[in-house]
Amino acid sequence: MSRVRVAGVRTAWTTVEDGEFFCPACGGDRNYELRTGRRRLTVLRVPLLPRGTTGPTVVCSSCEGHFEPSALQQPTTTQLGSLLRDAVHAVALSVLGAGGAGSRTARDAAVGWLRNSGFASCDEEQLLTLLAALDADRAEPEHITERRAAPYATGLTSERELRAVLAPLAPHLESGGREGLLLEGACIALADGPYEDAELAVLAVVGDALRIPAEDVDRLLAAAPERS
Repeated sequence: MSRVRVAGVRTAWTTVEDGEFFCPACGGDRNYELRTGRRRLTVLRVPLLPRGTTGPTVVCSSCEGHFEPSALQQPTTTQLGSLLRDAVHAVALSVLGAGGAGSRTARDAAVGWLRNSGFASCDEEQLLTLLAALDADRAEPEHITERRAAPYATGLTSERELRAVLAPLAPHLESGGREGLLLEGACIALADGPYEDAELAVLAVVGDALRIPAEDVDRLLAAAPERS
């Protein structure tokens, strides 16, 4: 004869948020519910006295796994792809703007990288138009103070903007991925000859924003001519 459980604690869950996240257990993008719970003492399965709250917890709608809310800080595969494309675009434009915009070989190198990174419609004309627009934007009076303070001229308005694009991506890339971004930028800079000082300044910022130690940045840039 089974024994009847007289008393216990039951948790009533409430969904406070839902969306899509990268599930650590499934290894891919899944829907989730963010739940909070209220605990109550039960007698003969009847809820009586409150026993506080629990959670919040993230519940995967696919595997039903429970995870800490910090799991939502990991970008989804779609978000990570978008961050990576933005980073490629920013690095290519910044390196070109620092010295290679007038070189056909440098522009070809940038277009090739951009196309391989998801910008299938990118061509030289589009790149030149964008660089010209950004140069015109930098020439506006409201940008003068910022432009003088920046250590170089780039395809972006300032060093701050380049860092703002790269910084959110850095924690989510392995060292090889971060180094690969730097090396691709170096190949654009080297496409028309040795590094210019302004190009080295841009690449140093790229390395720092991607959390690559300075000594490794120097090593990678020194080795890049063999790769280009």
